Amino acid sequence: MMGPAHSLSGAAAWLGVGAAAAAAGHTMPWPVLVVGALICAGAALAPDLDHKSATISRAFGPISKTLCEIVDKLSFAVYKATKSKADPRRTGGHRTLTHTWLWAVLVGAGCSAAAIFGGRWAVLAILFVHLVLAVEGLLWRAARVSSDILVWLLGATSAWILAGFLDQPGHGANWLFDAPGQEYLWLGLPIVLGALVHDIGDALTVSGCPILWPIPIGRKRWYPIGPPKAMRFRAGSWVEMKVLMPAFMVLGGVGAAAALNFI
Repeated sequence: MMGPAHSLSGAAAWLGVGAAAAAAGHTMPWPVLVVGALICAGAALAPDLDHKSATISRAFGPISKTLCEIVDKLSFAVYKATKSKADPRRTGGHRTLTHTWLWAVLVGAGCSAAAIFGGRWAVLAILFVHLVLAVEGLLWRAARVSSDILVWLLGATSAWILAGFLDQPGHGANWLFDAPGQEYLWLGLPIVLGALVHDIGDALTVSGCPILWPIPIGRKRWYPIGPPKAMRFRAGSWVEMKVLMPAFMVLGGVGAAAALNFI
C-alpha cells in the first residue's frame, strides 16, 4: 500500500486497541490514546526503510535517504544469505527484512529500551521521529507542498507538548507499566503494531509480504503471505483509495469513540 493508507491503518489499529482496552476495563488516558495513534501512524511507514522512493525516505532529508539506501543493502544481503533454492532471485531488498514480524519486534523492543534507559530525551526523540512520519503520512498533501523544516518544527513542538501531557499524574506515562523507571515501556507497543499493520497491508497487494520470516513455509524461507490472488490489488489502486482508506477512517472513528467510552 501507499504511505497515506499505511498511516491511516496504523492509527485505526491503535484506536482499536484503545477500544479493546476500554472494553476490558483498562481504559487508556486520552494522551496515551492520542500519542499511541500518532506513533502507530508513523511506525506504519517505517518498514519502507528498504525503499529509496518511499515516503519515509523524504521525511528527514539526506539523513533518511542515506538510511534507506543502507537498509536496502542490508536487507538484500540478509535475503541472499538466507534464501532457499525455491525463493526467487532479487535485485534489491524491498519487502524483505523490514517487512517481517521479527523486525517489528526488534524495533519495538529497541525503542522501549531506549525510552527506559535514555530518559526524557530518548522519549522526545522517539516521539519526534514518529510524529514527523505521522504528518508525512496522514497530512501528506500538505506535507508535500510544505517546507521540511516546518514539518520538523511541527513534529518537535508536538513531541514536547505531548510528552508534557504524558508526564502529568494520571495522564498515562505509567498507563501500562507502573514500576519505577518503566513508565514509558509501553512506547514500543504502537511501534510493533504499526510495523505489523504495514506488513499486513502489503500482504493484501499483488506481491504479498514475507511477514513470517525466518519461519519457512513449504520450500521457501521468504514466503509472500497474502490472500488468494483474485483478492489482491495493486498499490495505489482504486481499492486502496476508495475502499480501504475510507474504511480505516470509519474504523478509527468508531475505535476512538469506544476507547473514550462515548459508545
